[in-house]
Amino acid sequence: MVSDILRILFGGGNVLRETAEVFRVNAEASDARGAEMQRAALEQMAAEFGGDRRSLFDRVIDGLNRLPRPAMALGTLGLMAAAMVDPLWFGERMAGLALVPEPLWWLLGAVVSFYFGARHQAKGQEFQRSLAATLARAPQVVETVTALRALRATSPGAADPGADAQAVLAAGRPEANRALEEWRARPATM
Repeated sequence: MVSDILRILFGGGNVLRETAEVFRVNAEASDARGAEMQRAALEQMAAEFGGDRRSLFDRVIDGLNRLPRPAMALGTLGLMAAAMVDPLWFGERMAGLALVPEPLWWLLGAVVSFYFGARHQAKGQEFQRSLAATLARAPQVVETVTALRALRATSPGAADPGADAQAVLAAGRPEANRALEEWRARPATM
């Protein structure tokens, strides 16, 4: 009799389950929907990328799209290696980068951020102010590059002591070598 009254009030079927599903998602049905969605996504991907339907142009463009991130990472490591191998060369290039106007850095940042999917909102810049500041630094950068080039071992006069007479005299006089003096002082054994 109680079951008949409940059936009249709540309808047929599994009343308890139907009532619970109002407050909590049916885990089994949710898993089934998730599996169906994943199967549909895999079928779509197989239809899109499967087979040899792509042209040579599509394959080349896909390959080019995969290059920037590894190129940037390897380029950064290459710059670090270049700084260790030839610091003067590296210093000249970094001094040259100081001449790049600030709006161009902002533009480069926007392009790179857009390419990698980041949202970038460029702030308004006073182009003339930053350009004038960059051009004001140009003589200092030229002086730095000239000083760096003068430090090269292959540049003429790099080892010239100049007007320092003591340096000239010290260069012509050999330094004391204790190990060599002790070796010469020991008795000959033959």
